[in-house]
Amino acid sequence: MDYFKNLAELLKIEQTEDREAYLKQVSSTSVTDRRAAGLAWYPIAITGTEPSRGDYLNVEAERKTNLDVLHQFRFGSPAVLFSNHDPKNNRVEGVISYLSGDRVKINIFTEELPDWCRDGKLGIELLFDNNNYDEMFGALKQAAKLSENAVDDRLVQILTGKKSPLFFPESIALPAAGLNTSQQAAVAKIISAQDLAIVHGPPGTGKTTTLVQAISQVVKLQKQQVLVVAPSNTAVDLLSEKLSQQGLNVIRIGNPVRVSDKLMDLTLDSQMALHPYMKESKRLKKQAAEFKNMGHKYKRSFGKAERDQRKALFDEANKIMKEVAKTEEFIINDLVTKAQVITATLAGANHYTIRNLQFNTVFIDEAGQALEPACWIPILKAQKVILAGDHCQLSPTIKSTEAARKGLSTTLIEKCIALYPEAVTLLDEQYRMNDAIMGYSSAVFYGNELKAHQSVASRLLFPGDKPMLFIDTAGCAFDEKPAGTSVANPEEAAFLFRYLENLAKIVVENDPSSDFPSVAVISPYSEQVRLLKEQMINTSALHPYSNNISVNTIDSFQGQERDIVLISLTRSNPEGIIGFLSDIRRMNVAMTRARKKLVIIGDSATLSRLPFYADVINYAEQLGGYQSAWEYIG
Repeated sequence: MDYFKNLAELLKIEQTEDREAYLKQVSSTSVTDRRAAGLAWYPIAITGTEPSRGDYLNVEAERKTNLDVLHQFRFGSPAVLFSNHDPKNNRVEGVISYLSGDRVKINIFTEELPDWCRDGKLGIELLFDNNNYDEMFGALKQAAKLSENAVDDRLVQILTGKKSPLFFPESIALPAAGLNTSQQAAVAKIISAQDLAIVHGPPGTGKTTTLVQAISQVVKLQKQQVLVVAPSNTAVDLLSEKLSQQGLNVIRIGNPVRVSDKLMDLTLDSQMALHPYMKESKRLKKQAAEFKNMGHKYKRSFGKAERDQRKALFDEANKIMKEVAKTEEFIINDLVTKAQVITATLAGANHYTIRNLQFNTVFIDEAGQALEPACWIPILKAQKVILAGDHCQLSPTIKSTEAARKGLSTTLIEKCIALYPEAVTLLDEQYRMNDAIMGYSSAVFYGNELKAHQSVASRLLFPGDKPMLFIDTAGCAFDEKPAGTSVANPEEAAFLFRYLENLAKIVVENDPSSDFPSVAVISPYSEQVRLLKEQMINTSALHPYSNNISVNTIDSFQGQERDIVLISLTRSNPEGIIGFLSDIRRMNVAMTRARKKLVIIGDSATLSRLPFYADVINYAEQLGGYQSAWEYIG
């Protein structure tokens, strides 16, 4: 079918570009550079090994230095164990099977550690992740096959626009305590949906709370096991924790990013460790390891008798490991069968432990940030799908501009909202922002339908403060400077911190006894973020409050909120070029992080050529929140 063929072609373009960018980065850099880019841990120390499924070996390792370097390691990522003495030849591939803090386990595709592991200078490096792409291509192929037979899969027909979703006439939702009217309507819609329901959750409207209530009701009313997925580990973690707090039996497939004891207890590994049959499995594993160790002693003896003895020991170890595999399979099946909710990332929905399971209902959270091909992995396990998210915030990360332009950036939730308004519930009451901060976003993105809950509607930083400001740097000669692929504006960065220093004084004078408010300093440009972080270090008056002030890109604040948000728009040039500031969904994210005060700093002469920014400035003016930077420079 053309629908899936087209998606697969776009995914192929993305995969090619993604792989080329990865190979370029890896081939032209040293291990130190790759470590800095988060692609490698080096050096590492091996802290233990144990036999694993099949003829594989689980190697546990720890990084001893560079502990503060952020990395891109994830559960399930393909990786390679290597020796830096001869990295081209001394390497063995595997998959990351566990990750916690500075400890990692890599399941390597060999049954014994290579000799070169004794010589030190070891590291683990990520390989290009074809697995995720393979899962997506596989899902698209399967969906295409199903779509050819209308009888076979009604859900595929609905999601590709061939049939309309159906709803049971009356809602059987249980009364949900603490939900507002639109949240209750969303839960009722989910319960009454036969195949598709959509929860559109703008910033601060309690989407997670609503989903948790809906999932609880589906489990309790329909006595069904539910699959809950999201594109990011962080979103999966949040839902796993909240669902567990509701008293539901949750299994988290994969490793949590937020390493809390509560979350760790939900993982399959932790639950397996507590299973009564696990003692037997451990005893057998130990026995297999002992046989293999005995076999290793014959390594450098070449006589026939020694070779036969070594083979016999290895055969015995492998026979025992087959018993281990059977025992662990039983344990996994037992735990998975008893779970009420299984949570995973989109690709994690095809993890070997749940690959063959089918679910009555699958919930996809953060669907506005999910690549459509990835969504089909869990959808193929479902009779009914609930999509939740906000397509007016950040879209999925796509490496290829060509694939994005041709439609890969259009998400499944966007398509379904356009096709089936009857399936959509908009959560329309928000609990985060002052009315004035919310107003512009509500008008541009949500048809003026958002309302601020009375507890936040008129909340201010201090009495008489203006909740929204646009500070105009036009005519101040704050010119942008190109910086590689990024852009910076040193004068604007310095100005922002002078303004924040002044604001901090006023806040403290107004209420010296209260805690200092939380602050986000945001810019869309990474080079500007670097300058802003530098300014923060150099502004000694703010050091007492440094724990309350975060400086980062817009994308890193998705899903977060702060009392005060200051946005440095950075662009200032005579041609009016604004680059990816024209992605207004990113600006929607930036502006809706603020609870009590939003300050946007930018050059109106450059920005006003795009109606969105001209209207932001007019909106601030109507609120009495337009100021020129000259007012502060004098």
